[in-house]
Amino acid sequence: MNKANRRRFLLTTGTAVASSTLPIKAIGRKDKQEIIDLHQHTNYSGRNDMRLLRHQNALGANWTVLLPAGRKYGLGAICGGNKSVRKIVVKNPHKYVHFANEISDHPECIQTIETYLKKGAIGIGEQKFRVECDSKHIERIAELAQEYDVPILMHFEHENYNTGIQRFHKILKKFPKVNFIGHAQTWWGNIDKNHEQKIMYPKGKVTPSGISDRLLQDYPNMYGDLSANSGLNALIRDENHAIEFIKRNQDKLIYGSDCNDLIGRGPSCIGARTIKIIKSLISNRAIQDKILSKNARRIIRFPK
Repeated sequence: MNKANRRRFLLTTGTAVASSTLPIKAIGRKDKQEIIDLHQHTNYSGRNDMRLLRHQNALGANWTVLLPAGRKYGLGAICGGNKSVRKIVVKNPHKYVHFANEISDHPECIQTIETYLKKGAIGIGEQKFRVECDSKHIERIAELAQEYDVPILMHFEHENYNTGIQRFHKILKKFPKVNFIGHAQTWWGNIDKNHEQKIMYPKGKVTPSGISDRLLQDYPNMYGDLSANSGLNALIRDENHAIEFIKRNQDKLIYGSDCNDLIGRGPSCIGARTIKIIKSLISNRAIQDKILSKNARRIIRFPK
């Protein structure tokens, strides 16, 4: 082999070897996207623990946050309580974490929640009980959350749970160090400035600057949980609005599923549909990552 041919050979093989040793990301293949599911329940509509684990694996969740019910109360559905979520986390410490919960106005509310915070709960909720959202009961829970530096997930539902969303800014002002996560029909209906409060799943065009949108924009300690049909509906009812809404609130929105199906994929799974619509509305990988995992990590202490 003459010198010129030998030089060409070395250049060619050197390039090939270098290419073969590049990380997968460098040659055009995407790394797996982390998914944190902010919103799941045990025994949801009778789904047992094994089926829950399979569902979350199919969904592709790296971490799942389990939200317990209060005592003798199933969050308006059939859901397990503090003991049941703790049981799964102890058995699956590298994929599951849990919040603590109790009926807001129960005499033992604070004591019960604190017991499970001491056992390892990393948040409070889902608070879905018949109190006003700016009541003394919510203030007491916020004081506890501030002491333990954990977030509170709130279910807002007109005339039912955490009522008076138009006054919730008072709580956000009073407890600026506590992160609150808004969820459910009244929370997501109020992305629309013209929302009619009695309508749980509104359709059609959205006028920006509704109550929820303003809370997300105006208060650093307010976040939004995109789970359930209510969160999905907010994304699909007016996709042009949804794109801009996501962009301006990209640091405040958190993915969750809150679905009770057995499969974890396809049209019957709300969580899978929500992931799909997020990715179809927003192609920017950095924004997707914020919603699917990074925003949750900002306010929740996941195990290392």
